[in-house]
Amino acid sequence: MIEVQGLCMHYGPTVALDNVSFTVGRGEIVGLLGPNGAGKTTTMRILATHIMPVSGSAKIGEFDVLKNPMKVRSILGYLPENAPLYPEMEVAEYLNFVSQARNLTGKMKKDRIDWVLIHCNIKNVYYRPIGELSKGYRQRVGLAQALIHDPKVLILDEPTSGLDPVQIMSIRRLIRELAKEKTIILSTHVLQEAASVSDKLVIIDRGRIVGKGTVDELAQSMQSRSSLHFTVRAPAHEVRKSLSVMPKITRVDVVSEKEGIVDTLVESNTKDGIWEELSAIARMNGWSIKEIRECSLSLEDVFLSLVDKEKIEG
Repeated sequence: MIEVQGLCMHYGPTVALDNVSFTVGRGEIVGLLGPNGAGKTTTMRILATHIMPVSGSAKIGEFDVLKNPMKVRSILGYLPENAPLYPEMEVAEYLNFVSQARNLTGKMKKDRIDWVLIHCNIKNVYYRPIGELSKGYRQRVGLAQALIHDPKVLILDEPTSGLDPVQIMSIRRLIRELAKEKTIILSTHVLQEAASVSDKLVIIDRGRIVGKGTVDELAQSMQSRSSLHFTVRAPAHEVRKSLSVMPKITRVDVVSEKEGIVDTLVESNTKDGIWEELSAIARMNGWSIKEIRECSLSLEDVFLSLVDKEKIEG
């Protein structure tokens, strides 16, 4: 349903996208993950025909976003991070305006407005000015405008940003319900949200795709790596400095330091002999070992390993 091939985008000397390619099947939810400035929003804006890439191509359904932008817009619903709202309008006026812009008339127009009022849960604010609504309700009205014409494809940029926990759960349920009939791309900074809502993930860092697949597939790709809790009696700065020169260590995080005991989370690019090397460096430095414990890699671990190109932080 969505096919992206070799997208490149520059803003002056800044490379926003560098040869980005991925596909989204009909009825799939794909989560775009990445740190701020990774290229997620730029990708979405290109797919929504808001900006043109320097090179590459993208298709929504059978339509090319560069050659047939109007056709793409007819089957696409887009909710940017800052919803396109007019604060002086009442919700009723705004939905009427959006439906007219989408060429909805008569019974179809009434049916679609009634549908978004119920499914976006905004019926009780229908006659209120948008500018008086809470962040949560404004986000729901923004989602309503993306759904008003019953699009086949939805692109949602941070759809739960600024919402309270109850509102977030409600929007997640709606997204999963919509995926029964629609293809959805969404971006989020919340890893648990991406994992719970998405069928597969595309992880972008510095304009490049560094990982894609289901959560299980991404975790499986990291099975050759290891993550251990290394707890010793020693100064934290000394432990960090000593471990940072070990070739197999890719990341060291100090979890806690209390009463001379430092607990570090150590990531390695191999499982082979890493605990033995940690034991050896502890003996060499005269550290008393309290614990060396392997822990399973979480989605956060996978994400950090993929987007962090520096060998050690700090």
